[in-house]
Amino acid sequence: MGINPIRNQQEAVHRSGLLGRQRLSHPGDHGLAPRVRHLSALLLGCLGLLWALTAAPLRAAQPLDAIVAVVNDDVIVQSELERELALVIPQLQQRGTAPPPTQLRKQVLDRLILKHLQQQRAKQLGISVDDATLQQAIENIARRNGISVEELKETLEAGGIRFADFREDTRAQILSSRLQNQEVLGKIQVSEQEVDRFLAREKDRLVEREQVRLQHILVALPDNPTPEQVKRAEDKAKRLVVELRAGADFAAVAVRESDGANALEGGDLGWFEMGAVPTLVSDLAYTLAEGEITDPLRSPSGFHIIRLSGIKAAQPKDIVQTHARHILIRTNELVSDEDARQRLMQLRERLLNGEDFAGLARAHSDDTGSALKGGDLGWVEPGRMVPEFEEQMNKLAPGALSEPFKTPFGWHLLKVEERRNRGASEDLMRIKAREALQRRKAEEAMEEWQRQLRDEAYIEIRLEQEGEQG
Repeated sequence: MGINPIRNQQEAVHRSGLLGRQRLSHPGDHGLAPRVRHLSALLLGCLGLLWALTAAPLRAAQPLDAIVAVVNDDVIVQSELERELALVIPQLQQRGTAPPPTQLRKQVLDRLILKHLQQQRAKQLGISVDDATLQQAIENIARRNGISVEELKETLEAGGIRFADFREDTRAQILSSRLQNQEVLGKIQVSEQEVDRFLAREKDRLVEREQVRLQHILVALPDNPTPEQVKRAEDKAKRLVVELRAGADFAAVAVRESDGANALEGGDLGWFEMGAVPTLVSDLAYTLAEGEITDPLRSPSGFHIIRLSGIKAAQPKDIVQTHARHILIRTNELVSDEDARQRLMQLRERLLNGEDFAGLARAHSDDTGSALKGGDLGWVEPGRMVPEFEEQMNKLAPGALSEPFKTPFGWHLLKVEERRNRGASEDLMRIKAREALQRRKAEEAMEEWQRQLRDEAYIEIRLEQEGEQG
């Protein structure tokens, strides 16, 4: 069918350089999840002083609307960089980690460059985020924090974040998610043979450790480094390992020293299913003790230092499977979002009046794979569908029919036929294996896609009088 079974997780490996050279960050680095955690913390108390004293001299050094970077036919101006810094700095303050202001500005500018490249690509493809979708996302953020939208606005502005900036940053995150699903994640496929090979190799070890959490520091190398550059980077990495093993806080050192795009998150890569751990550290992930720090690990992008910060053992549990059907209407140059939604509203009315779902799906669905089966998707396990689809599916009771809703693949009308619980068994192990393989493939594909975006672009960095062209 047309729905990709990968969730659009805002993961960090493809931003870390662990899979190869990566010079720009993924927008998820400063995305909704970290910001939600920040908002929750704000509700517990004040942020304290912002970096006004340290940042002010840098702001005063050049006019507010000076151009700091050129990205194809677009420019990034000083005021935009300052707004992005205002979103990032409170998060760093809350964690008590703060890189030097000059380094922070360069890292944040890197993110803005990738954001502009993705926005330009989305515009070329006709991908956009309407105000209704944006408002729903903001309401969801407020609800997850147990507050109203108005309280969310007050909380943000009390922390120095303009609500208008937060709205546009949220819109950019949704746009990025849709673009990545269409350009990359929607094309990831995992065969049954790949799952079989994975289980034959990893099954016994998966029983011991189901997930690990990793932190990461990168000491980067340039393209085609000289022996002197390699030696200098390796010496720095070794020095940092000594400092960390002597008790220095990993997150603080990562923020201060790491060249990785996740440095501002304290080097946190998040939780990994064991099969999805980057190849560079996949074997070590099974043997490192919690809290243990690796020696420097060499890759084309530089020297990596990894800390295993958490372990989750495998625990038997039931999984809920849902038997569902859907009708998909794709949008294109001739079919707008409103056209697709109206068509599905008409079909929904016919279904409520007693017409057969299977017959209408065969006649109208653009998902040719499931349309031949009357829209039948079979039994669907958690994690097999994109988040927007799974969220709607999980809200429906058996026999219920959804309103029309949108995913990166178009507009859907969904019916849940029934649900069942399945015991943790070979089925669950295969689900986890498939998810791990999907995630690993997605990380590699995402990194290559981001690198291609930059390679095909004209980029000139003017921040701090340091130029770069790509």
